[in-house]
Amino acid sequence: MQNGQPSRTALGAAIQRAAHQTLDGAGIFKDTFARSLLGQEAGVLIDAVSVDPAQRQMRIFMAARSRFAEDCLDAAVSRGVRQVAILGAGLDTFSLRNPHASLGLRVFEVDHPTTQAWKRERIAEAGLATPASLTFAPVDFERQSLAEGLIAAGFQPAQPAFFLWLGVVPYLRRDAISAILQFIASVPRSEVVFDYSEPLENYSPERRANVAAVAARTAAIGEPWLSYFDPSELSKDLHERGFQELEDLGLAAIAVRYLGAPKGDAMGEAGPHVIRARRLD
Repeated sequence: MQNGQPSRTALGAAIQRAAHQTLDGAGIFKDTFARSLLGQEAGVLIDAVSVDPAQRQMRIFMAARSRFAEDCLDAAVSRGVRQVAILGAGLDTFSLRNPHASLGLRVFEVDHPTTQAWKRERIAEAGLATPASLTFAPVDFERQSLAEGLIAAGFQPAQPAFFLWLGVVPYLRRDAISAILQFIASVPRSEVVFDYSEPLENYSPERRANVAAVAARTAAIGEPWLSYFDPSELSKDLHERGFQELEDLGLAAIAVRYLGAPKGDAMGEAGPHVIRARRLD
């Protein structure tokens, strides 16, 4: 992020979620507020991504990671979880759509103070009310403790919790990621869903240049990719932290689950992943 400016990548993700509603008929993920938070320029922003066919794979991945995360959250609520922390919330709209509010599900949105203030302005400009079940917890992940920020907002660290952490991990340093995972693992029966990118060397030479170009574009707007993970190494690390149950979806597995691709195609090339890690104790 550039000083004093909200996250540009958070805006980009919001545009893709809104575009999925229009361009793909919300085939994977329905988000009734995605367009509203983009404001009056929503149509122009969506048109800009619609003209580039290369944007479709990114759009499908972003829709799938949100669908996967919220499906997992639904299951967690059915097991009795009543608090969810959305880390790096950006313009995520789950708190506005919360289907479990009547069950007492509390939503804690954690984000950089500047981005969070921008989101609150967007909610107000859209004529929407901040739900009673939502609490904002301003935290700069690179400089502040997630635990302190959440607890100050009323989060109960001794109670089971679900952590939704999308679109953030590649932009954090390894030590910040480790500290966040350590805190999540300290919460009883905790569960986290996050996405990550594989190292460039895992990609075929043909695709490596394209991925490097994407990384260069985010670096140019002040939000460089800082961390990559090999799937097998990440799985080992999560198990060592106490997460007994893991589910990791790459692009091919996403195509099987959400696009109807044949199961035999589930082994694919390197790419972005969305992963679920759950403590059973």
